[in-house]
Amino acid sequence: MQLTLVRHGEASPATDGIDSKRPLTQRGHQQAEQTAEFVKENVNPDVFIVSPLLRAQETLAHIQKHFPHVSVLICDQIKPDDDAKLAIEWLSQLPFERIVVVCHMNVVGHIAEQLTHESFNPFALAEARIYEQTVIANGLSTQNKAFIPTV
Repeated sequence: MQLTLVRHGEASPATDGIDSKRPLTQRGHQQAEQTAEFVKENVNPDVFIVSPLLRAQETLAHIQKHFPHVSVLICDQIKPDDDAKLAIEWLSQLPFERIVVVCHMNVVGHIAEQLTHESFNPFALAEARIYEQTVIANGLSTQNKAFIPTV
């Protein structure tokens, strides 16, 4: 089973304090495009899982261009301050072998930390990490590839 975790690209500051509507900046779109190329070359996804927040959805849109027929599920458990344990439980119930998740710091870093039992390692903007595991569960994942955009 393959799980790819992606953090969204650089986003604009919140307007009127509304974090959920922050769009990607021009640089964020460039980062997302580079990450999309990495995903295209390294992953054959069965499903995309994305946060309901705009910046994650815009990041996913770049990846989706390469996989127009792959379904998208919106997950309300992978927003910035959500509990990684609950996100892992939700992800573990999915009936797919190759999952790509596009979400946020801090939750994405904590998901990776719990899946690998390695120290917390923050994700760079639009960073993608690919993990292999038999099932999605604490301590059973091994990271085998990673990508950080150069813009």
